[in-house]
Amino acid sequence: MVDLTVRGAGIFGLSIAWACLRRGASVRIIDPGGPGAGASGGIVGALAPHVPENWNEKKAFQFESLMMAEEFWGGVDAASGLSSGYARLGRLQPIADEAALAMAQARAASAASLWKGQAIWRVISAEQVGAWAPQSPTGLLIEDSLSGRLHPRKACASLAAALTARGVEIRPMAEDEGRIVHATGWQGLLELNDASRRPMGNGVKGQAALFDYDAGDCPQLFADALHIVPHADGTVAVGSTSERDFASPDSTDGALDDVIFRAQQAFPVLRDAPILERWAGVRPRSRSRAPMLGQHPQRAGEFIANGGFKIGFGMAPKVAQVMADLILEGRDAIPEGFRPEASL
Repeated sequence: MVDLTVRGAGIFGLSIAWACLRRGASVRIIDPGGPGAGASGGIVGALAPHVPENWNEKKAFQFESLMMAEEFWGGVDAASGLSSGYARLGRLQPIADEAALAMAQARAASAASLWKGQAIWRVISAEQVGAWAPQSPTGLLIEDSLSGRLHPRKACASLAAALTARGVEIRPMAEDEGRIVHATGWQGLLELNDASRRPMGNGVKGQAALFDYDAGDCPQLFADALHIVPHADGTVAVGSTSERDFASPDSTDGALDDVIFRAQQAFPVLRDAPILERWAGVRPRSRSRAPMLGQHPQRAGEFIANGGFKIGFGMAPKVAQVMADLILEGRDAIPEGFRPEASL
């Protein structure tokens, strides 16, 4: 018998399993596709914060999680002997006009308070960055030091290796034992919809590309709704689309061609870089748009962790902590807006 069965080997399932294992629980993970088989096996990995204004529980939770990331991923990688690709290298964004400049300066002031002096948001000149700077009409950029990056596929591989090195089985099929947490991604949200006969969430397809370009330890870039993320392995990821309607969950098409074109226009350093991979996957989006955490709404005595959507990897360290608190110790520190009831 094990203390905990985790259904789902995406980022939430693996992270919760790791947190519970470190507290002494015995764990088994069940996923027919294996670790990172769904959207968690992607390539982008932008761990970027919400803007520092109109503070709420979601932004505060994300801030705490991003501050936990270095210790979390450092521990995982030390246990696995692999690299998640994590580094807190910051982010650059172009400033389009005077109105955007005024907003950026106001956010710099609010970040000084809301981020507790642990990270900065400031305006800099694009000349300070050089060739890696995104195109900016004003010649100015927003720089923040809170953003981090990792390689999602490699992060899942590192977590899986860390878990199996400590005796955790990751099986395609098995019976449930002990406490049960469902971290089953967008398919799990669709099952909730069917059982409740109301929309609690859905899948949103994303397409991304991986370029053969070694940017070194440069910060990630964000412009024209695109994330450009330099990875430790000498590649740069660009993404993603957000498609509510799709026929195939893992195929790429002209929507990705548009992403690639826009990226090459916004960031000229990528124009001659070969494309190594075209990727697509479906991310779980809860009706509330926040992670869905806590007691399972349809399975008494069981738990759920779903709805990471675009912020799952950034939220994972804190999600793992509060879910381990709840599952193993009965301590409920989950924000009200993250509970399944928020999506009913």
